[in-house]
Parts: sequence; structure tokens; C-alpha cells
Amino acid sequence: MIKNKPLSGKTAIVTGASSGIGRATALTLAMAGAAVAIFARRKDRLIKVASDIQAKGGKVLSFAGDASYPEDIDKLLEQTLQWKEGGRKYDIVVVNAGRGLAGGTLSSDHSQWEEVYNTNVLGAAYLIRSAAQYFVGRKKGDIVVVGSVVGRNISPFSAFYGSSKFAVNAIAEGLRQEVCAHGVRVSLVMPGIVKSEFQKVAGYNEDNFYKSIAHMGKLLKPQAIADGICWLLTQPPNVNVSEIMIRATGQNYP
Repeated sequence: MIKNKPLSGKTAIVTGASSGIGRATALTLAMAGAAVAIFARRKDRLIKVASDIQAKGGKVLSFAGDASYPEDIDKLLEQTLQWKEGGRKYDIVVVNAGRGLAGGTLSSDHSQWEEVYNTNVLGAAYLIRSAAQYFVGRKKGDIVVVGSVVGRNISPFSAFYGSSKFAVNAIAEGLRQEVCAHGVRVSLVMPGIVKSEFQKVAGYNEDNFYKSIAHMGKLLKPQAIADGICWLLTQPPNVNVSEIMIRATGQNYP
């Protein structure tokens, strides 16, 4: 239970909020007092997340859209700025929407490469830039980019996906250097292996993934990442946790 609601008065945008890390983050920030605007492609899932937040007394705005489409990102930001309960502003943007892809350069499905980059890199970069422009004007704000450990330590099981996370990691750090003088914080969160539906959608199975990580023991749940995000957002304004990597204790690689 989060005490004293440290994010009261703030409005947070969370993309990819229909499941996994995004869902856990939206709920956690709402319980910390933030009004939360949630965004994902699956409208039915978003409705359920919104209902869960409201049931706990939180404020929520939901918007269904595709994180790889700039026009959908623009609509999300516009609607948030018009949202009365959110104070017609936003203070936090969690850039979480993304998709995985099993395999390396030789074994991954070439027909999915463009979609992976459109969502994980180009769509993310568009939201990052849009949020940064707004925050620079306000002289404050938080951008949290959800990367991956394979964006720092590549893995043969997900090398092509990992390359997209290397790119977004670089974008996040480059932006931090651009905007830090304006009072804007940029944080990169690199989760290890998190047990969620992400693996199934990405194409991982027993043979190409799970047998190789069985020795790692108990894996992370999305809540572990959400707790890390909430923690870094509650640091004093002059403290920017620029990056954190969160692994299960037994995860020796990547």
C-alpha cells in the first residue's frame, strides 16, 4: 500500500496500459495519487483497467489507439490536456508501449521487423519528443522510457527486438542531456525477464526460450517494474534517476 499519495496533484500518461507492465504501472501511479490517462490498442482491456482504477478511487481517462501512429499520439496528448479531472495538463509520461519479437537476425520473422521498429523506436521517439517539447515549455516534467536489459546486453534469443531497445535507450539518454537544464527529468527503466503475455505475443515458446531460462527460478512480475517506476518518480525534483535495471535475482543473463 502506497502511503501519503506522493503523486497527488499530478497527471500521468501511460502507454501500453492494457496489460503487463503498463497495466501495473497505471494502477500503481493511480494509487500513489496521480490522475492517469491510459492508452493502448485493445479498447476492451483498457475499459477493464479503467474500471479497476476507479474501483480503487482513482481518476482515469482511457484512449484506444496505436502507439506507432503519430496521429493517435497527438489525440492522446490533446485529450489529456482537455481532461478536467487531470487538471488539463500532464506531468508524467511513461513510454511503455512496445512489442517483442523472438529470434535474432537469422531466425526472427523478417515480415515483422518494420512493425517492431515503428512501435518500439519511431512511435516511442515521437511521443518522447512531443512530451519533451511540452515539458520544456513548463520547465518541469518526467519522461520514463521502458527499455529492456537486452537494450544494454544483447541476447541471441531476441537480438532483433534488442536492437530496437538499443535505439530507444540511446534516444532517452540523448534527450536527457538536451532537456536537463530545463528542469525535465528523463529516466530509462530496463526490465529483465518479466512473466506476462508479452512472451506469447512475441513468439517465445518452450523450445526457443523457456528451456534456456528454467535455471533462473522465480521470474519478475510486472508489479516489480511498476514499483521501480513509482519510486523514481517520487524522488526530489533535483534528483534524476537516469536509469535503472531490474532483474530477477536468479537471472544471470542477459
